[in-house]
Amino acid sequence: MSSSNICVYCKTPNNSIELYKTFDIFDNNYTINKCNVCNARFLSPNPTPEQLEQAYSDSYYGEKEEKFEGITEKILDYFRKKRAHLIASLTEQNGNILDIGCGNGRFLKYTLLYGNFNLYGIEMPGHSADRASRIKEINLKIGQLTDNDFPDNYFDSITLFHVFEHLSEPASTLNIISKILKSGGVCVMSFPNIDSLQANVFKGKWLHLDPPRHLFYFTPTDFKNIVKNYGFEIEKTSYISTEQNPYGMIQSILNKFSKKREILFESMKGNSQYIKDVSKTTLFIHSLFFKLSFPLFAFTDILEAKLKKGATVQFVLRKK
Repeated sequence: MSSSNICVYCKTPNNSIELYKTFDIFDNNYTINKCNVCNARFLSPNPTPEQLEQAYSDSYYGEKEEKFEGITEKILDYFRKKRAHLIASLTEQNGNILDIGCGNGRFLKYTLLYGNFNLYGIEMPGHSADRASRIKEINLKIGQLTDNDFPDNYFDSITLFHVFEHLSEPASTLNIISKILKSGGVCVMSFPNIDSLQANVFKGKWLHLDPPRHLFYFTPTDFKNIVKNYGFEIEKTSYISTEQNPYGMIQSILNKFSKKREILFESMKGNSQYIKDVSKTTLFIHSLFFKLSFPLFAFTDILEAKLKKGATVQFVLRKK
């Protein structure tokens, strides 16, 4: 494991405090540190390239045609269409939309249900990029966003749905987004809320830490202050997510009572290698708990959101 202790956002070395310990599904140990300069929370030590390659293997993207098995993918499609409707409502007809971390591309494609748009996607190499490449309506770049990919003031809307926390160069990415987004354009971004009830209760066993893939985390307050430096105004903030938050609570509770983390999540992806030593009884109990408790935690998500303590947060940013 790398011995480096560098803030992922501001790149300040060895100037942080340890908050708590965590571990990944590969049994690598980390701590969550708070940077004394920019207040970002980040994974320490910084994951090595080999660890990240392992974390983003085919098992992460799902080895079959879909990432998840059975009805799960259909439910996710419902939420993709909801996001598509939101972005379509914020974008002028025939406008340019860029989705950074576009996954299988279906969210982008669904925007065409609500209007005519020019679609652009960026996705790292892997099964998700392969799926997105089969959607002819998307101008797809496989790789990372770089400074010379698009002209300045080109996009009407840019989206990053649970992608920001994966970035190794988040400050550079925000700078590029600010350049290629038109004045008056919108950037819609969602990520885990490190100041949430779930984060504070479950700490290192919180689902949405997702080490080593999630490299850093901002509180909503710190994020609002940071994006102002890139010429953005906060138009809307939302702390509720029926797609993300109830499941985060359920899996985090299960993590609390399990040696292995994310057993239910990995089983839903069909990751047979990871769950091969988990008993059928344990898998049944986890699945049953999920089905019985989801309505309760969908309700508590509403309460957490009212307190601005939802497990994830979504921002609609408007470029000045």
